[in-house]
Amino acid sequence: MMAPTKPREPFDMVPLTQARSRSKPRKTGLTMMMDWGLPLGQQLDWLELQAPSVDLAKFVVGTARLYEEDYLKRKIELYKSHDVHPFIGGQFVEYVYATQGLAASGPFFEEAKRLGFDAIEVSDNVVPLDSKTRRAIIKAAVDCGLEVHGEVGSKSDETSAAELIAQANECFEAGADVVLVEGAELLIDGEPNRKLLSELRDGLDTTKVIFELIGPWIKGTHHCDVYDLKKFLISEFGPDVNLANVMPEHVWETEALRVGLSVTGPGQLAEAAE
Repeated sequence: MMAPTKPREPFDMVPLTQARSRSKPRKTGLTMMMDWGLPLGQQLDWLELQAPSVDLAKFVVGTARLYEEDYLKRKIELYKSHDVHPFIGGQFVEYVYATQGLAASGPFFEEAKRLGFDAIEVSDNVVPLDSKTRRAIIKAAVDCGLEVHGEVGSKSDETSAAELIAQANECFEAGADVVLVEGAELLIDGEPNRKLLSELRDGLDTTKVIFELIGPWIKGTHHCDVYDLKKFLISEFGPDVNLANVMPEHVWETEALRVGLSVTGPGQLAEAAE
């Protein structure tokens, strides 16, 4: 029996950069897409086009609480059927901790697992966590069989590289699989914080770090700021840098940027044909 032939791609005479991992499952070059409440029909439309470029989908803030259970389960299964891993954003975990205390973590994580989630984010963007509490929450999630995405940094305060690295290592030691760095920390006076990013590169295994993009939840953010930060991260860390907080409508453009087909243009020009 003859092996099936691979479908031809459009414009296949144009090579794509080999530095970009295009096949899933990926270990690097992860793209995390935000889900602020996509209806199933729109979710399916986006995934039929973009699933090969999306690795993770975050149910943002406490939106998972607003669905009817059957609808939420269908959304979770739809992501999984396209090899996209859904998880609950950290601000929902923060809310539960702030309103019900540490003892609520276990039941909350068990409920997440029952509904079909396999991963959870643990952050302290809104509700500060000390080291002991952060470790305890991560351990409770791991004990429930969940993968943990730790998040470090603040949306409102400037954190030093040493503090971010220490927080990240705390997350890893407690059982987190990856660590996300808050996007607001990556800018200073509206420009990429080159010094901080250089220190993070030296102090952490960046294959296990996902850099968050900023968005309209950060006061004064414009679309060009989001794009400039994304362009800087890809230029500095390469096409396989891990990126988070990508809106559904920006996934395709992000992939084009990764492979050199966006407005940055080619890295070098061929000699003119004679």
